[in-house]
Amino acid sequence: MRLLAIETLGQTENVLTSITKTRPQWTHLVSAVDHRVDRALAILRPQAVADHRSLLASLGWPPPLSTMTSSNLDTGKSTEVPNPLFTMQGDLKHQYCESFLALCHLQELQRRRKSRQLEGHNREVALHQPLWAIEELVNPISIACQRHFSKWTDKLEFIFALVYKITRDYVDTMDELLQPLVDEARLVAYSCREEWISAMVTSLSTYLAKEIFPIYVSQLNEESTAGVQSRARISWLHLVDLIIAFDKRIQSLVTHSGIMLSLEENENLQKISSLSMFCDRPDWLDLWAEIELIDTLEKLKPEVENERNWTVKIQGAALLSDPENYKSPAVSGAFLRRLSLVVDRCRSLPASSLRSRFLMLAGAPVLQRFLDCVLLRCQEAEGLTALTDDDAVIKVANSINAAHYIESVFKEWCEDIFFLEMRLDHGDQLGISIHNDESREASIDGPVSGIFDEEEAVAGQCEEGWTVSRSLVGALDYLQGKMAIVEENLNEIDFVGVWRSLAAGVDRMLFNGILMSNVKFHDCGIERFSHDLEVLFGVFGAWCLRPEGFFPKLSDGLKLLKMGRRSFNVV
Repeated sequence: MRLLAIETLGQTENVLTSITKTRPQWTHLVSAVDHRVDRALAILRPQAVADHRSLLASLGWPPPLSTMTSSNLDTGKSTEVPNPLFTMQGDLKHQYCESFLALCHLQELQRRRKSRQLEGHNREVALHQPLWAIEELVNPISIACQRHFSKWTDKLEFIFALVYKITRDYVDTMDELLQPLVDEARLVAYSCREEWISAMVTSLSTYLAKEIFPIYVSQLNEESTAGVQSRARISWLHLVDLIIAFDKRIQSLVTHSGIMLSLEENENLQKISSLSMFCDRPDWLDLWAEIELIDTLEKLKPEVENERNWTVKIQGAALLSDPENYKSPAVSGAFLRRLSLVVDRCRSLPASSLRSRFLMLAGAPVLQRFLDCVLLRCQEAEGLTALTDDDAVIKVANSINAAHYIESVFKEWCEDIFFLEMRLDHGDQLGISIHNDESREASIDGPVSGIFDEEEAVAGQCEEGWTVSRSLVGALDYLQGKMAIVEENLNEIDFVGVWRSLAAGVDRMLFNGILMSNVKFHDCGIERFSHDLEVLFGVFGAWCLRPEGFFPKLSDGLKLLKMGRRSFNVV
């Protein structure tokens, strides 16, 4: 009788849909019929739900959970419980299937009515609802589970283990027994497997949001007053670890079923992610990011303070897209490992907006901390020894290597689809951009210019008594020794920039100090100046084939001197 009544209401809906399209002016008639249909549905649906619940109880649903004790969950073993949906037979099975079909037909009828009534509006938001018949299976299980959950507040892993076991044990029932009924009711775009998993995850997420997270937040507030937060932070991070592990196992139940679902789409991912609670509580997301940042910086602190990590090179610190060996110290690898962990945890969040905000709060400050450390070390080396000490030069070179290696890795990360999607959705909101932060790059390269200034000052010894070649040779020997240290410790790309900038500085200084100082040259002076430049070019010849090309002012000045002498001889 109930199915017949639902079928009659469905035929009425067909007529109303036709009238709405062909006679849009008959709005009062349609409204009057809608009112009567709503009154009928207000009686029909509660009766159908009540009868369905009574039928489930007579089937023995929910199955007993007493066999799933904490000791069994801890060992991974539990007594097999018969599945009431598989064991039902005869009239009982027929009654259940009819009741299930009735709920599905009712839901499809309501979906059609809403689709007609919301014509011209954003219908997708309101049309797709959880499958009613599956919710009736999950609700009694959720209530039964919570009696066990209250005993495991200090053993949260048992909560996740129990929910996963129930979800896994009955998921095949959804495919084999209930999906054909959903298809028969013509409920489009509904998968019983997905609805079952989503409903179980939602029940767990709701329990965590109501019972567990508020306790942890209050503990953090209490310990913040006392000045001791370590235990509360550890508990929070442990809970997040459990949630992420649970979500990965749950997603495998969907992806391994043979059903192709767009898990990367935010809406679908939120349905099967316990972390979707952060969509409703962004303040908890900010708190998690803060805890994650504190934990990351605390673990990085001994790595940064260990001087050996700034000198020992990473073996094979080269990228696939860039074979250049960056000679990067181990500390850059430590920062990258910690940042990778933050990114991996961020990937578990079900919405792009959540991932972007989490990275901005928990990832960007870690990068900022690295840049601050690099800049501080360069400034210390320059301030203490003015870069006259070999160890100071090596310290600056290692810092530059670390910074540019991190930059290269970040360039590769930015090509990952994960970051590209966030950039498309939210623009450049991740806090720090290595590529565009010119002031930061200038700050990092500042100590390099300090090296240039020091070497140019050493070469400046030539300005006094420049006619004495022995003084020039001594200065060039000192410069060559310093450059050998820089070449050994600095990566190749940056070293090319160093020696070219140094050559330009020496060229400019000698030209202004000698050729532009109104000095008069005799024949022997021109010859000595020519030989001195050959020695200078020889030093830089170790790094290029034609060093005189990097000293244009001196080369052109020498040519003019020689031309002037030839003109005088001709006269």
